[in-house]
Amino acid sequence: MTSGHQPIRAVAAGVLLSVEQGQSLSQCLPPALNRVGDHERAELQALCYGSCRWFHRLDAELGDRLKKPLRKPDRIIHHLMLVALFQLRFSDRAATYAVVNEAVEACRALGKPHLTGLVNGVLRGAQRDDAPEPGDDPARFSHPRWMVDKLRHNWPDDWQRILDANNTQAPMTLRVNARRFTREQYLALLEDAGIEATPTRFAPHGLQLTRPTPVDRLPWFADGAVSVQDEAAQLCTTLLDLAPGQRVLDACAAPGGKTCAILEACDALAEVVAIDESADRLPRVEENLERLDLVATLKQADAARIEDWWDGDAFDRILLDVPCSATGVIRRHPDIKLLRRESDIVPLAGIQLGLLNAMWTILKPGGRLVYATCSVFPQENHRIIQRFRKQCADSILVEPEVTWGHDTGAGRQLLPNPDSHDGFFYAVLEKPEP
Repeated sequence: MTSGHQPIRAVAAGVLLSVEQGQSLSQCLPPALNRVGDHERAELQALCYGSCRWFHRLDAELGDRLKKPLRKPDRIIHHLMLVALFQLRFSDRAATYAVVNEAVEACRALGKPHLTGLVNGVLRGAQRDDAPEPGDDPARFSHPRWMVDKLRHNWPDDWQRILDANNTQAPMTLRVNARRFTREQYLALLEDAGIEATPTRFAPHGLQLTRPTPVDRLPWFADGAVSVQDEAAQLCTTLLDLAPGQRVLDACAAPGGKTCAILEACDALAEVVAIDESADRLPRVEENLERLDLVATLKQADAARIEDWWDGDAFDRILLDVPCSATGVIRRHPDIKLLRRESDIVPLAGIQLGLLNAMWTILKPGGRLVYATCSVFPQENHRIIQRFRKQCADSILVEPEVTWGHDTGAGRQLLPNPDSHDGFFYAVLEKPEP
């Protein structure tokens, strides 16, 4: 270990504790990566993501192995044992004897030498025993109980497949910049570079890589040839029915993947306005636009407070990708299992309906609005559309002619597929002409 750096398991335990206390991996992992050597960063990321992914199963086993819970000041040692247990149960890269020994050393490094005997004993027992049979569905599927119960209720024929898909590694999918290459042309460039890929089934410009690849290995990536974007997220442009001369709004736009996809899909739009409430996230949109050599009007604002940012010129097309529970992208963000609460859903639904009502007022007659979430809960998806249409009886629900997703009667629901797309919901609404 490089001088000045901390043991990797100690750092991972600190990250896991931060997630349990409410920080996302995207918030607490980047500074943690600076506390380990360069050659350990990939391993630290794998430890943190894997421990979050299997947290509920590992926590159930650890709870059975501990005679009593650790005191709150020692909670980080609980997470240290979870990280080591993850390696014992799910990692093929480390010899099990090294995992136990290094966890004991990490316990000392965390200033808890009085607990080294406990760490050693618990992990030696886990090393000696086979993984126990999970005692209930939350442990078996490694999800919080409320989420298991809600998915079972919402999707009685699919809930187990959803939970299993959430525990898989998501594929790496690209969106080919149609201004630069056809999909077939870029597929040939990938083949020349020795990178295996196949066309996505539903997204017309998508390519799914057989194995994840660093973006600096992708041909012409820095020059805007492709972007990394899940297939489900790419489908927004197929629903917007874009045409030259239109004024388009991407509400809640950061990090800008869909903004860029809109601009790539139709290069003669009058204007694309991209709004996001977060000042910290808007630079990501700028970076993506610059790399792809695209231009949009960026505004930091709460999209629902239209009086703060709208110039009075209505939009022909609006993409409303609302804040949601993100339960369709858990495989990419396994910390959602620890961060999200059932009590979050009702407030989120209120925000979603409020945004939809606000955006409707600035949509031109004859215009089209695409409502989107990366959630699999009907309460955030087709039920929002049903509630909105009761309030706005003249809104027209457009049934897109597509073969993907479940027809909910008020939009299309994609469930996470372990071999392709994330979970996503889309509904298409049009405002009638006067």
